[in-house]
Amino acid sequence: MTNFNFQVTPVGNPKFEPSVAVNYLIPGIMVATAVDTTTGVPIIGVYRSLNGGFSWSNALLPLPPGFTGAEASAVAYAFPNTFVITAHAFPGASDGTAIIYISTDNGATFSAPRIVNQGYGTYINNDETNVICDTAQSSPYLGNIYVTYNHQFNVANAGNSTAFFSRSTDGGITWQTPVLLSSEADQVERPEVAVGLTGTVYGAWITTDPTGRFVVRRSFDGGVTFEPPVLVSTISLVPTVLPVPGYGFRVLTFASISTDRSIGPNTEAVYAVWQDFRLGYSDIFMSKSTDLGGTWSAPVSITGAPAGSQNFFPSVDVDPLTGVVNIIYYSNQINGFNLDVYVARSINGGQTFTNTRITNVSFNPNGSSPTPVPLIGDYIDIISVPPGGYIGVWTDTSTGAQTIFAGYSDIVIT
Repeated sequence: MTNFNFQVTPVGNPKFEPSVAVNYLIPGIMVATAVDTTTGVPIIGVYRSLNGGFSWSNALLPLPPGFTGAEASAVAYAFPNTFVITAHAFPGASDGTAIIYISTDNGATFSAPRIVNQGYGTYINNDETNVICDTAQSSPYLGNIYVTYNHQFNVANAGNSTAFFSRSTDGGITWQTPVLLSSEADQVERPEVAVGLTGTVYGAWITTDPTGRFVVRRSFDGGVTFEPPVLVSTISLVPTVLPVPGYGFRVLTFASISTDRSIGPNTEAVYAVWQDFRLGYSDIFMSKSTDLGGTWSAPVSITGAPAGSQNFFPSVDVDPLTGVVNIIYYSNQINGFNLDVYVARSINGGQTFTNTRITNVSFNPNGSSPTPVPLIGDYIDIISVPPGGYIGVWTDTSTGAQTIFAGYSDIVIT
C-alpha cells in the first residue's frame, strides 16, 4: 500500500493534537494519541492499530483523581513492547501537572496515570508535554524515558515559561530531579527531545520573547547534566493567526528535532525543523548539525511551496535504519485556503527533499462551522516505519468535524 489515508477516530466531538509511535520490532503495531472530547471534556484518547494503520481501536485514558481534563499528549515506543503516553492534566485553568501512562503489552492496556512533575495553582503549570524513549542502537542508556514540558510559573501575575526536562531510568515508575533547560528570562514554547545513536540527548525549544530563537542543549551522560545552550537559528515568528481571510485557528511555533541513527554517510547527524515567517509567509525551515549539535548549518526551506502559501506545524523523524528524513506539515498551497498534509523526504542527508501531498481530499480548517474556529490543535506528528516507510497523523475536517486521520507509506525511496 502507498500513501493511503485511514480514519483513526470516529466522527463526533473534536479530536486534535495527535501523536504516533510504532513498534520497531513489529512495525504493524502502532499507537496514536490525541486530545479527545468524546465525553464533552478534553481527556486523552489512545488509538491502536495491529495492521499497519488500516484499522484502529479507540479508548479513553482515565484522569488522575481530582483532575477534570487533560491535553497536549504525546506517545513514544520502547523495546520490546512498551508504549508510554504523556499529557498535561489540570483541574482548572491552571495547576497543570505533567503525567504519564505506561503500557507493557503493546498498547493493549495502560497503567493508571503517574505524576512526572506536579503543578501548583497559578504558581506552577506544566504544559505542552513531549516524550521519547531511548531506543538508540548503541546507547548505554537504552530504555531511559525523557519527558520535556513547558513549565509556566506565576501564571496569574505576568509570569513566564521555561523548558523543563525530566528523566526516568526505571520505565517511568519514578522520576529524578527535573532539569531547567532554558533561562527563566525567556518565554519558551513546547520543548522536544531527541536521542542520538550513542545516547546523546538533545533538548530543543523555541523562545518567543524577547526574541525568536531555536535553541539546543546536549547531554552526554543520559540526561544527568547538559552542556550550555547552542543557538541553532534566529526565527521570524509566524503570526498567531495566519494572515488568511477566514482563518481563526492559532498557530504556535514549536521546535522539532530528530537524529540519524542509521549507519551511513549521515550517521549521528541532527536535524532541527521549525516554521518561520522570514519570507513574508509561513514556511518550513531546517538546519543540520554534523558535530553532535555543536554547530548548525544555515537554515533552508524544505517545502518548495509557492510563495505566499502557508506551511506550518512541522514534525521531523529520521528512519533509524535507512537515515531517510521525514517531515510532515500542513499547507494551503492548492487553493490558498483549504488545508492538505504534505510529507517532505530526503535520502541525502537533507541536501534535497521530495514533497508529496498525502491527503486524499483538501479540507476546510473550520469544518462545518460557519465562523472561523479558534483551534485545530497545535501540532501534528510523523514517525518512521523502518525500513523506509512512515506513518503521519493529523487533525482533519473532511468529515465535517475535527477527526484524527493517518497517512501511511511503505515506499522505500532510494
